[in-house]
Amino acid sequence: MTTTEADGGHGPHGYSKNKADHLKRLRRIEGQARGLQRMVEEDVYCIDILTQVSATTKALQSFALALLEEHLAHCVAAAVEEGGTAVNDKVTEAMAAISRLLRS
Repeated sequence: MTTTEADGGHGPHGYSKNKADHLKRLRRIEGQARGLQRMVEEDVYCIDILTQVSATTKALQSFALALLEEHLAHCVAAAVEEGGTAVNDKVTEAMAAISRLLRS
């Protein structure tokens, strides 16, 4: 099975070349989330937990922005080259993702 067949016909994803870095980053975020659980288990002061929640949230937001940047640079740019309705579809898709990020 080719990459295009495996991902529903979309080809390699924009994040593919940085996949190892992204996974490393997500593992760090996972560690932060586990740290939050440990803090609650150990009855750490509320404000200290909230500080860690903020740090974890910022880390996830930063990760999301990096993925969005790669999506725009790779997937949307490829749609521009392809032409037709592909451009509108990718821009609409990106705008929906941005909207979800802003609501979170």
